[in-house]
Amino acid sequence: MYDPLKSKTRVLFSVVIAALLGVGGASAIGWTALTANAAISLTPQVSDAQVQPALDLSEAFVNLAEVVTPAVIRIEAERPGVAGASPQGMPEVPEEFRDFFEPFGLPDDPNGVPEPMTAGGSGFIISPDGYILTNDHVVSGATRIRVFLADRREYVAEIIGSDPTTDVAVIKINGEGLPTLSLGSSSGLRVGELVLAIGNPGLGGGASQLDYTVTQGIVSALGRGLPVIREGLFRQEGEEAAGYAIEDFIQTDAVINPGNSGGPLVDVRGQVIGINSAIASRTGYYQGYGFAIPIDLARRIMEDLIDFGEVRRAYLGIQMEPVSPVDAEYYGLPRTTGVIVMQAVEGGPAAAAGLQREDIIVSVDGEPVERSAQLQSIIAQKRPGDEARIQYYREGRSQEVTIRLGQSPLGARSVAAAPPGTAAPSLLGMEFRPLDAQTAQELGYAEPGGVIVGPVTQAGPAGRAGIRPGQRVVAIGGSEVGQREAVSSIADVNRILAGFEGGDIVSFELATPDGSSAVRNLRIPQ
Repeated sequence: MYDPLKSKTRVLFSVVIAALLGVGGASAIGWTALTANAAISLTPQVSDAQVQPALDLSEAFVNLAEVVTPAVIRIEAERPGVAGASPQGMPEVPEEFRDFFEPFGLPDDPNGVPEPMTAGGSGFIISPDGYILTNDHVVSGATRIRVFLADRREYVAEIIGSDPTTDVAVIKINGEGLPTLSLGSSSGLRVGELVLAIGNPGLGGGASQLDYTVTQGIVSALGRGLPVIREGLFRQEGEEAAGYAIEDFIQTDAVINPGNSGGPLVDVRGQVIGINSAIASRTGYYQGYGFAIPIDLARRIMEDLIDFGEVRRAYLGIQMEPVSPVDAEYYGLPRTTGVIVMQAVEGGPAAAAGLQREDIIVSVDGEPVERSAQLQSIIAQKRPGDEARIQYYREGRSQEVTIRLGQSPLGARSVAAAPPGTAAPSLLGMEFRPLDAQTAQELGYAEPGGVIVGPVTQAGPAGRAGIRPGQRVVAIGGSEVGQREAVSSIADVNRILAGFEGGDIVSFELATPDGSSAVRNLRIPQ
């Protein structure tokens, strides 16, 4: 039947396409004529020779990004869910769909089992066998950590150790010949040096997934004391723990956003000089200031975490305050620098060596001390039992003493992330339920019997592949295409999946109440 509306739509569509493509119209003729007559120039305004330094710099950044990004990884950390809250990335379930989800325990249903909450971050590989540096706040409290490489390999990681006082953590995946980054030094950094901040935030999902981000900037300042670590420790563990926070950041104008936390800040040689950690912002997103943990401090923390599973920090044993201009004048200092000893802790190394209240510490082993966080950082880079040569002022006169450092009373910190080797269903981020008569009726299946998908972790392999609660598991197979074994019970599922290991591909044939079916192929994280 002739439809005038459809006919007009087709004509309009044809006209628009013709106009865009220039088919048979003046647009195509005009463009061809213009380019043929060189009326529109395609020649660069400036020759390569005139801008060669800029071209060389651009090519250097391209080379840096190509070399560094393969070792930068995305981290997804699962934490226990909270009843009444929806998981990240999952909207509140509308009232009309609650009957479908309730058999599996709605995340926002206080009577159900809350789904784990997932947060993302970045990290970078430092050894071919899979040691990774990242932020403590990225992995702290995680029950499971997934790691994604640039080549799309996926692993389950274990926490080797974590230090909330410096926001440094080390995690480990089981791999061989992995791409790595070289660690540089932050001690010689100067304000104005060019740097790149690299992260793998993993924002969005599917085709909209935002993976690697590379931003360029300079070192804007050194020794910045942003009180984010101290405030976090104060809220979680109290005033005493907050006193051990070390906040001696590198400031950069390279863009750092939350998903980039844990990624590397690299110099023009591609060496890591900091770990992206924090931003100064009223919105939670970049507003001009990014902060990174100096790699010299992070390396020292990393060594302890790998060797001992905890930080064994050197301990001076003082309470201190920064020197103000008024203090400098009052105590007869040559310039406004150093820290004032407010208390030498009884029985501590400083008190044993003779340091007293109102002594002004101005250097350690010849390195000038400008501020409190810097002194903390210098001492933290030493080991318990090391000697430190302290220059200080007392009653206007410069003096020196050598102190043997003790060990900080910081204790070991428990970690909870599951190591590799967890059962396949858990690694895939899905559970299974028998399809009984009541559930079959609620979901709309014609007959009970068999197995359906239960709760699915949205950020896990099953969730990312599009598997949803309530789908019926028809068959499960392995590496042979099309060869799947029929499933009729939970025992069948457990038996079949028990034969798979990390890195294997599992193929699921699934069905829905309307009779449609689908195949989903998942790789078990290693």
